[in-house]
Amino acid sequence: MEEKRRYPRTETDEPAFVSSGGSVMRCVVRNVSLEGAAIDVENAAFVPQRFRLVMANDSSIVHECRVAWIQKNRIGLTFIDSK
Repeated sequence: MEEKRRYPRTETDEPAFVSSGGSVMRCVVRNVSLEGAAIDVENAAFVPQRFRLVMANDSSIVHECRVAWIQKNRIGLTFIDSK
């Protein structure tokens, strides 16, 4: 399969949180790049189309995200801001 991403993704296994409208859900970041990430969640049906991804080990790292794709419990994200 041809790689279509502009930036390579770095494999990781970092805890994080999906935060939206006052609710927070645990997730695990599986890979990340300058433009997006892939996360695993318990139930993808509860993840909104747009949310904040907050890293658990450094809560100063926050990305505004939108869902690009969902495959079972893995969600591909596009960063709306490139902080």
